[in-house]
Amino acid sequence: MPVLEAPRALLSALELPRTMLEVGSLVASAAYLQLVARGDGHPVVVLPGFTASDQSTRVLRQYLTSIGYDARPWNLGRNLGLREVGAFDALHEQVDRITQQSGQRVSLVGWSLGGVHARNLAKRAPEQVRQVITLGSPLGASPSASVPCTAIYSRSDGIVAWRMAMEEPGELTDNIEVYGSHCGLGFNPAVYYAIADRLAQLEGEFAPFSRAGWRAAVYGPAQPH
Repeated sequence: MPVLEAPRALLSALELPRTMLEVGSLVASAAYLQLVARGDGHPVVVLPGFTASDQSTRVLRQYLTSIGYDARPWNLGRNLGLREVGAFDALHEQVDRITQQSGQRVSLVGWSLGGVHARNLAKRAPEQVRQVITLGSPLGASPSASVPCTAIYSRSDGIVAWRMAMEEPGELTDNIEVYGSHCGLGFNPAVYYAIADRLAQLEGEFAPFSRAGWRAAVYGPAQPH
């Protein structure tokens, strides 16, 4: 049977109350989310969505720091889009500086439009990017993956059409479906768990996200590769 989807106008109208529910579920899940594999300390830059700033990603960065990663803001003010003069070059310069200082490649976590920036940077400088994780990002016009890329998306996203937020199937790509809103992706405990799982992979290794056991009830079914 085909999956029935709520009208986009309704999903958009319910973004705020759904986001608040996700914030509440994150608080309730805080202790459990500390049971994930500990990070290896490599740098992770978190990129905000359109018109948002580093304030929007503060909670996610705090979580990533708490489980052992060197989580950093993007430090470029509000994300005003791909056409903002100098913004993309400034992001590249920042990642280049981090890799030189740390001696490690950088993982990029991009929320919405931030994920598009992350994918473009990975295409330009794959030697500096360890992997990319996108959250509800409109990837339809983004370049093909040149490093491991995981797209986390929701069919009930009220802002970005979920089909646009998925990676093309490939050896270095994966798609993880969660249940929630677009504005709540940065506070959704299922998203946090999935990000931690992806970041914990050894550098140079990549495997699809497992939905064994309890995960089958929390995440959508795997997409074909």
